[in-house]
Formats: sequence, C-alpha cells, structure tokens
Amino acid sequence: MMISRSRSFSRYIYVNYRLRSSISVLNNHHRLGNRRLAAIPGRFDDVYVTTTIPNPKFCVRGYCHGKNNEWTEEIDYLDESGGVIYTGKGIRSVEPGLDDHIMVGGLKQPFSNASAVAKIVEIVKRWKWGPEMETQLDKLQFVPNMTHITQALKVTGDGDASMSLFKWTKRQSWYSPSDECYLALIDRLNQSRDFEGIQSVFDDLVLDSAKTAVVPDFNAFSRVVQYLAKAEKLEVSFCCFKKIQESGCKVDTETYNSLINLFLDKGLPFKAFEIYEYMEGSGCFLDLATYELMIPNLARSGRIDAALKLFQQMKEKNMKPGFTIFASLVDSLGKAGRLDASMKIYIEMQGFGFKPSATMFVSMIESYVKAGKLDTALRIWDEMKKARFRPNYGLYTMVVEAHAKSGKLETAMSVFSDMEKAGFLPTPSTYSCLLEMHAGSGQVDAAMKLYNSMSSAGIRPVLSTYTALLTLLAKKKLLDVAAKILLEMKAMGYSVDVTASDVLMVFIKDASVDLALRWLRFMGSSGIRTNNFIVRQLFESCMKNGLYDSAKPLLENYVDSAANVDLILYTSILAHLVRCQEEQNERHLMSILSATKHKAHQFMCGLFTGPEQRKQPVLAFVREFFQNIDYELEEGAARYFVNVLLNYLVLMGQINRARCVWKVSYENKLFPKAIVFDQHIAWSLDVRNLSVGAALIAVVHTLHRFRKRMLYYGVVPRRIKLVTGPTLKIVVAQMLNAVESPFEVSKVVLRAPGDSVSEWFKKPIVQQFLLNEIPSRSDILMHKLNILFPSSAPEIRSLNPPKPLVAGRVI
Repeated sequence: MMISRSRSFSRYIYVNYRLRSSISVLNNHHRLGNRRLAAIPGRFDDVYVTTTIPNPKFCVRGYCHGKNNEWTEEIDYLDESGGVIYTGKGIRSVEPGLDDHIMVGGLKQPFSNASAVAKIVEIVKRWKWGPEMETQLDKLQFVPNMTHITQALKVTGDGDASMSLFKWTKRQSWYSPSDECYLALIDRLNQSRDFEGIQSVFDDLVLDSAKTAVVPDFNAFSRVVQYLAKAEKLEVSFCCFKKIQESGCKVDTETYNSLINLFLDKGLPFKAFEIYEYMEGSGCFLDLATYELMIPNLARSGRIDAALKLFQQMKEKNMKPGFTIFASLVDSLGKAGRLDASMKIYIEMQGFGFKPSATMFVSMIESYVKAGKLDTALRIWDEMKKARFRPNYGLYTMVVEAHAKSGKLETAMSVFSDMEKAGFLPTPSTYSCLLEMHAGSGQVDAAMKLYNSMSSAGIRPVLSTYTALLTLLAKKKLLDVAAKILLEMKAMGYSVDVTASDVLMVFIKDASVDLALRWLRFMGSSGIRTNNFIVRQLFESCMKNGLYDSAKPLLENYVDSAANVDLILYTSILAHLVRCQEEQNERHLMSILSATKHKAHQFMCGLFTGPEQRKQPVLAFVREFFQNIDYELEEGAARYFVNVLLNYLVLMGQINRARCVWKVSYENKLFPKAIVFDQHIAWSLDVRNLSVGAALIAVVHTLHRFRKRMLYYGVVPRRIKLVTGPTLKIVVAQMLNAVESPFEVSKVVLRAPGDSVSEWFKKPIVQQFLLNEIPSRSDILMHKLNILFPSSAPEIRSLNPPKPLVAGRVI
C-alpha cells in the first residue's frame, strides 16, 4: 500500500512539475537527498512520504527553505485517495524523535496510538532484529511509550523480533516495567516455542522485581511457570516456581494446577502432592480443575483419606464432582478393601446423575470377588448386564475361578456356561481351576467331562491339572483310567516320573498295596521311573501287610540302585522278625535281612556264632560294632536298633549277649539319663523309653550294679526307684516277684527302701538271678508286650503288639 501511494504521489508531482514553472528545483538537500516529498495528513507510517523520480538525474524537491524556515512555494496537501485537501505555504518540518505530532498545514496534529504502533510493527517486521532494526527504531519521528510497545508485541509474529524489540525498549530512558508488556512478550515467545527466551524474560522479571515493589504482583511470573510446565520443562518450571516463592509473589491457581499436572504426568505424584501442600498453605483458591487433578491421584496413590477430605470440601463449596472423581474413589476404596465406603460413593454417584461405566463395574466386581463377598459381586454382575455392558474375558475368568475356588461349583459352572455362550474360549487357567476343584471335591464325572472338553478345544492342560485329575482317579482306585491319562500326559511332552510317583504314593497311603504293585509294574513297562523313597515306602507297606514275596524284589531293586539301606530300615525288618510266628515267614524275613547288605546284619550273624568263628569275646565284638556308629547322625537310629535287638535277644533266650549289648550301649551314652545316683538319698532307673526286652535287661543289669555298690562298698541309699511307666510296670513287677523282691508297685514306679533292698541282695537266689539269667517263666514271656521305642528316634513307627512268644526258639 505504501508503494502504491508513493507512485500516485509521484505522478502527481510530475504533472505539477510540467504545469507549474514556479516550482524551484533543488539538488543535494542535506536531509532528503534526491527525493521528492509532499505532506500527506493522516498517514501513520511517516511524517512525509517520499518517492523517487523515475529519472534519477532529474530530481524535484517537494519543499525548500526560505526565510524563517518557511516554505517558498505553494504546497498541496493530499488525502489518502490523492485528493487535494489544502493548499498553502509550508513551514518548518517535524524533527524525528523529538516531536510528538505532525503538521497539517499550520496545525499540529498528535500521533494516534494506532499510527505509532503500526510504524513500530512495520519496522520490526521489515528488519526482524539486529543493529539495522534498532537504528530504524532510533529514527522514529515520535517518542514511543510502553503502551505502543505492548501493542506492537501483541501483533508481531516473530519471537526473535519481539525479543529484540523488548531488549531495545529496556535500554530507552522512557522504559518502565509493565505487566501487560511482559505478558505480551511471553505469549509471543510461547507461540514461537522459544522457551529459552521465556527463561531469559523470567530473569529480567526477577531483576526488575528487585528494583520495584510493584513487579512481584505481576501475572507474568505465573504465566512463565504455566508455559514451561505445559512444555514439560520440569526442572526449569519448578526452579522458576521456587524463585517466585522466594520473591514473595503470589502464585495463581492455574499455575499450581499446571505444576501439579506436570509432576503427575512425569510419574512423580509425591512431588505433585508437595506442590499441592504449598498451594493449600498459601491459602490459594482451589478450583474445579484442582480437585479433578488431586482427588483421583491421591486416591490412586493410596492417600484415600486425603482424597475423601478434598471430596467433602468440594461438595461443601457446591462444586459438582465429575465422573472421573467418582470412578477413582470407587476403584481405590474397593482395592483398599473399604467396600462399604466404595459402595456409598457408588450410590452417591448415581444420585448425581452419573451412570457407572463398564470399567467401574469391572473394578467393583473385582474388589468384591477378591474380598470373598461373592454374593455382592454377583449382584453387581447382574446390574452390569442390565446396563447392557458385556462382561469381558478377564471378568468372566475371575468370577468363574473365584466361585470354583470357594467351592461354589454350581454357580461357577453356570457362569462358565454363559462364558462359552458369549463366545469366549475359556483359558487353560479357567479349565484347570474348575477341573481341579471338581477333582478336589471328588466329582470324577464332572472332572472327566471338563478334561474331555479341554481336549476337544485343543487346550493343553497344565501340570497341576493332570496332577489333580490323576490324584482323584487314584483315590477312586480307577487305575486303568489313570494309566490312560498318564500316557496322554506323556504324549503332550510332560515329564511324568514325578506325577506317576505321586499316584503311587496315593495307593501306598490308602494301603492299597495290590494296586500300588500293579501301578509300579505299569510304570516299569512304560519306561517311567520312580524314586527310592517311594520304593522304600512301598517296601514297608508290603512288609506291614505280610507280602514278603513282593517285598524282597523291591528291596533288591532299592539296593541295586545304590540306595542306602540305613539302620532304621534294617531295624524295622528285624522288628517284623521279632513278631513273626510262622517258620516260613521267618525264612523270608531272614532272606530280606540278608538282602539289605547292611553291616548290622553281619553283626547279628556274628553275635550268634561261637567265639571260635568270631575270634573275640562277645563283649569286645559288641564294642567294636558300636564304635563304628556315627552317633551325630545315627544316635536315634542306634537307640531304636538296641531296643529291637534286645527284644529279639531276650525272646531268643540270649541273655548274656543281651546284657553285653545293654552294657555297651550304656557306655556309649545312648541312654544317658536312665540311671541316676543321688548320693545317699535315692538311686533310680528309668526304663519308660525302652522296649520290653531292653527294660528287662536294663533292670537286671542295673540292680546288679546297685548290689555291687551296696555290698562291696557299703553305700546304702534311703530308697531305690524303678520308673517303669504304666505299660512296663506289670512285666517288671512280675519278673522281680519271682525272686520275692521288696519293691512295692505304685502307678508308674516300683520303689523300695534301701535297707530292704540291701537285705534282699544278700539272698543266694537273688545273686543267682542277677548274675546268670532272667527266669523264663511263661507268665512273664507270654505277657502281652507293647514294644516302645525312644521318643528321640528319627521315625516313630506304629507297630502292632506282638503275639504270644514261643520260648526256646533258636536260629
């Protein structure tokens, strides 16, 4: 527009030049050069519009100086359209940068703000930045003010140009800090995404705040933080925020909200809560946006009470909570197990006119399911379906599995059927849960139906599913079906050794020894191996049921697999031999003892041979065996062996050998608290933890020791006690009554005064009794014995009481 106006004016001057001969031609004017000027009132871009004559050698002055700085010729003043509005003598021109007006003829006309702003904007847009722009600004033919600069900053489109204009303005003498100016500049820089420029402007703000007390109240501080926060400049925005606080400037609600939102987006909720605490402490007004930011995030982070407090404040201020707030509170309260409060918010939300979303329904159902309140969960489930929300795959799975695990199999199967009708293919987990629960409840038909459904759907059962199904079939003694399932499991690529062994253990625990042996044979034919522990358990079950023919091969396999036959296992076989009545079974048991290849069997065989074959006395032979026992590992097993061995030796009539075994076992402190010498007060023997044979031998051997102390050394205690317990009391009492003992029988103790026992020891029959052997009276040996084993034994074995023993048996 400038160019078009200049050209119109040039044509006008050129025509006047041809028509008027009175126009003076001036060359090389000191200010305008070879340009021609005419005054155009109303123009805002300059006081005078200049144009260049097409012929550069032919120049015409639009004005000339005369006396008293007056024009010497007539001047035509034109309007915007080129029409003549005034003709008259010219006067002195306006001095740029000094005058605040233009001349319209002889009248002073002030610059309008619009004209001044337009001129500033023209220069800024043309020169952008740098010394040239500042030079042009310095040549302005008026003195700008902060209003002009602020308006110019609002319309300039370039951030760099705006920044240059602002820096030029700050160097001027008429500059004064303006909130509106800063806001305009910050807005322009934000539009240009010049965040470094915004930081620079913030530094200027801080410097200006130190010079005047007005600036800290400016809104520009908050605007900087808002823009930096929205640009996700976390550290910079927070640093600016702290500087604002230090300067004492008030921070508005929007700024707090932008910072809180930034920290939440960056995954720093606790920092966001810290900003909120600053906001609350400063007394800043909390608007709807603040509540919608804080309540959901406080609830999700576990600070539910704080969220509920804000929720209550919000309602007291008559602010309507949004659906997001209700949803977050319902979800968080439910996950925290505060189901009553969650339901209350849920009902209150409906009172505000909000309808639950599918996500809210899912959240509430999950919360009630996890809390075990399945009835309420089903009620919400029905509400969800009435609201025409379709339960998703995960929700179906959760409801089915929860009801199955709680034992509500009918409801679980009903929802499971709905799940299939809805077109969802149940997961292996859902199938497995249902199958395992039916298996656990003993429902074979339902479990097999689910298993067949899995197979038809092409779903591979997991290991736990196979295990549960096979365990159920084993408990129901459906061996053939279990074998078929196990082979299918093997075909699926699973390792079946452990599972098959578990089934074998089920048969063993149920005392189904025949089925266990059949299953073991099936495992062997299918190339499935088991472990030595289970073989040992099956062997012991065979021994307990008298299946010695089946027991021996198991033991031989056990030994051939390099398994260790320990002293406990050998002793248990020996215990069976003690109770055996039939000669044929005795041969089987001796054969089984031999198959153990245990060193205790060599000791047993050597114990019953003569001294010529042993090449050492019995006592030395027994001591040598007990010296080779590792008492740190086998102390309990050794006590168990001594009890059973003494039973066997007594019943076989081998009293002297039995006394040697007891003597050596006592020397090795296997029964350290059996004998107690309380100086002259009381001597006692405790046989409560001994077997019958061990108790009889211990009584005879200990009384012999007491006799030596009393008769040879003259030490007589006040009393002697034999602590037998209720089981051994009768047996020990009957044995001692055969030699007219002075011991009186009470509940669990046989006691007698020391003097009476001393006199009793002097009788020849007593000496004979204590030195030689126990009387083998049938009323003693045929007594119904209850074999007791030490409480510290590694394994407490429940053995049936033995049958009446036949005296005089020998091997």
